[in-house]
Amino acid sequence: MTTRDYDLVVWGATGFTGALVCEYLLDRYGTDGELRWAIAARNPDKLAALKTKLGAGAGTLPTLIADSHDPASLDAMAASTRVVLTTVGPYARHGSELVSACVRKGTDYCDLSGEVQWIRRMIDRHEADARQSGARIVHCCGFDSVPMDIGAWFLQQEAKRRSGAHCRSITLFVRSIRGGASGGTAASLLNVLEEVRADRAVARVLADPYGLNPRNGARGPDGRDQRGVRYHPQARSWTAPFVMASVNTRVVRRCHALLDYPWGEDFAYQETISTGRGLTGWFRAATIAAGLATLVFAASFGPTRGLLERFVLPKPGEGPNRDARESGYFTLNQIGELPDGGLIRSRITGDRDPGYGSTSKMLAECAVCLARRETDCDGGFWTPASAMAAPLIARLRSNAGLSFEIVD
Repeated sequence: MTTRDYDLVVWGATGFTGALVCEYLLDRYGTDGELRWAIAARNPDKLAALKTKLGAGAGTLPTLIADSHDPASLDAMAASTRVVLTTVGPYARHGSELVSACVRKGTDYCDLSGEVQWIRRMIDRHEADARQSGARIVHCCGFDSVPMDIGAWFLQQEAKRRSGAHCRSITLFVRSIRGGASGGTAASLLNVLEEVRADRAVARVLADPYGLNPRNGARGPDGRDQRGVRYHPQARSWTAPFVMASVNTRVVRRCHALLDYPWGEDFAYQETISTGRGLTGWFRAATIAAGLATLVFAASFGPTRGLLERFVLPKPGEGPNRDARESGYFTLNQIGELPDGGLIRSRITGDRDPGYGSTSKMLAECAVCLARRETDCDGGFWTPASAMAAPLIARLRSNAGLSFEIVD
């Protein structure tokens, strides 16, 4: 690793989110500091245009040319750097060869994937080789699922410190959120539904609440994700399904397994949207649940999916303007139940819209954390918290505008 040209390469730098990552790295770390980083894509003209857009400070940024379906070019890119940060999705279509290259070259890797079925394939295909080569592969390094994975770890650390015991269950509530939907997330969702229609085995992976856990490992008490309206007595609020719970819950459960079940093999974890009390809260929850069900149903069939892609869903490469990103935010609440029945509560906040502004900062800090060897985990497939919980939470607080706190 010490002989490599770069600490970090941003792959997909010319895309919407990739450009935001570059903008953040340039502002935070510059180009002549201790962090040696480069930008990469398949189109040299677009890379030149990106450097112009980033301003004079980006003039000395090195550029690399590679294609997501050209293994030789990906091998060369992976061999040149300690870490590859990739925003090129949907990952099930464009990401598999890059994971293979990083595993072959012993290069650390992080992405924004929320595609559970693809992550499962990558783990099954490359886990043994990644352990041998030393490559640390960390998926889900954006809003899905850094705040949730780090948040669960944080709450458990505080529960142990304050009460002497870990929580036997944690429920995360999306309290408030403001931001535009991600075109990349929409494209990934549509791709998942296409895979489900083509192969029912994909549906079984997605339906399994422990679908990302190590094979033959312990399974806990969690069942399927929330689908309808529920009242949560501890939160004193009606709740609705959270669209990304099917990703985040699997990541948190895998994290717990990789840490060797420190919170107990009966630990339970769920996510939901808090909509408030009374008839108004119930109506909000019912509206969200019905809207989500309608969206998934419409996206499952060709004609209606085409209409969604054309008129409703954001397209990959599109995103909110700077004002919208900077005025966005998110607030997540957690309630942990202790073995004696007591409760401990925490709050997680972000100061930018979750899909782009906060996500680009979280992904960048995950990559820098790996590049600077601030964690001592071995090669393999990790979650953000299982790979780098303590150094990453410090980075998120100091640099990325996230807060994690215990509340009364």
